[in-house]
Amino acid sequence: MLELASTHGTVPGETGLENSPLVVRGLTVSYGQKPAVFSVDMTVQTGTMTAIIGPNGAGKSTLLKAVLGIVKPLSGQVQVFGKTLNAQRGRIAYVPQRASVDWDFPTRVIDVVLMGLYRQLGLLGRVRAQHMARATDCLDRVGMRDFANRQIGQLSGGQQQRIFLARALAQDADLYLLDEPFAGVDAATEKAIISVLKSLRAEGKTVVAVHHDLTTVAEYFDNVFLINTRKVAEGPVATAFSADTLQLTYGGRLATAQIDQLAQVPG
Repeated sequence: MLELASTHGTVPGETGLENSPLVVRGLTVSYGQKPAVFSVDMTVQTGTMTAIIGPNGAGKSTLLKAVLGIVKPLSGQVQVFGKTLNAQRGRIAYVPQRASVDWDFPTRVIDVVLMGLYRQLGLLGRVRAQHMARATDCLDRVGMRDFANRQIGQLSGGQQQRIFLARALAQDADLYLLDEPFAGVDAATEKAIISVLKSLRAEGKTVVAVHHDLTTVAEYFDNVFLINTRKVAEGPVATAFSADTLQLTYGGRLATAQIDQLAQVPG
C-alpha cells in the first residue's frame, strides 16, 4: 500500500508497531538555519529490504544518522523493535559511507571485522578461537577470507566495502542500516553485496539502505522510502516507485522520459 506524506502522529498509542524494526515519527534535523530532514515519518516492516532514495542533499544519510543518534534531531521519536534506540542498540548494525572512514589507519582486515564482536569481547577485548572463527566466517560470506591479514589501506574500494559489510555481519544484528553500500564499487562487489543482503532478508533480518541507483531499485528492494527533506512517499516498490512519486521527489532533476522508464516495474 502506497503511503504519501501526511501529518505525523506519535509512536505512543499507535497499535501494531510494537514489533516493527524501525518506526520514526516527526523527525526533524537542522544544520544551522536550514532543515536537512523535516517532520519525517517512517515505518519499516520486518524481513524486508527498503531503499531510501532522493536527490543529492535530500537528507537520506542524515535520516539514517539521526535514527542512530549520530546526529541529534531537533524533534521526533525513534522506536526500534518497540523500544528506545539505546535499549536496542545491540540489534542494529550500521555500514557507513566508505568515504567517511580513515582507510590509512594501520589495522588488518580481520581486526576490522572483529570490531563487530565488541559486545561479546567485553572491555578486555580478549579474542578467543570462537571469535576468530566467527570473523573468518563473515569474511568468507563476502568473499574476502583470503584478505584477512591484509592492511585495510591496501584494499580497493569494493574490497573495503565488503570488509565493512563483514563487520556488520559479525554483529548478528536484526536490523541492518547501510549508507550507500553500492557507491563506487565494481560490478562483482555489487553482486556480492546484494547477494548477502538478500540472504539476510531470507533469514528474517531487515535491511534499510540509502540507495543512489534508481535503475536497480525494482530488482534489489521490496519497499522504497522517497525523501526530499520531507517524506514524499513510502511503500512497496510496485506502488510507491511510480512516475508520480519520482516526479514529486526529483522534480526537474530527472527528465520525464527517464522517470517513466524507471517507474516501469516488472510484474
